[in-house]
Amino acid sequence: MIKIMPTSISLLFQDAGDTGLAAGETLFAAGEDVANIYMVRSGRVHLHRHTTHGAQMVLQNAGPGGVVAEASAYSSRYHCDAVAAEESVVAGLPKSRFLSALADDPAIAASWSAMLARSVQAARFRSEIRSLPKVADRLDAWLGEGNSLPEKGRWQEVAAELGITREALYRELARRRTENRA
Repeated sequence: MIKIMPTSISLLFQDAGDTGLAAGETLFAAGEDVANIYMVRSGRVHLHRHTTHGAQMVLQNAGPGGVVAEASAYSSRYHCDAVAAEESVVAGLPKSRFLSALADDPAIAASWSAMLARSVQAARFRSEIRSLPKVADRLDAWLGEGNSLPEKGRWQEVAAELGITREALYRELARRRTENRA
């Protein structure tokens, strides 16, 4: 998960217009034209993709300073849905202005490249977690990266991030509670 944006990238969003989002509100949907690049100022925005089996997977968990759907800078349409996981504020910068800044300033371009590399590393880690056969192993790997379980009403977000059903996560958490009591 990308937590801190290099200063030169965050400066691009300094004068960008802010949009407030309620928890569960959609910032953009798959198939929409990419007009803006968004940075999270506060809260958390998830990038969702729906599988052919109807499951929802979290492909990105962008917090303060994170750019939502970074690859959209090089696409004409969004390939996923961006949904506020909690009350959030995002800054929107026109895509053309964003790309011009990258072309005009090598330091900004280098910061952007470094951020994209970290994003690829995070995606690979999520893929590695999802390749683990056991729910317990997936949860252990996720927790081992410094993540912690949110309050009970938001456990389904963790399940989506792990690529498992919420019921499978609930069973694993119940199993661990039972083991801890013994």
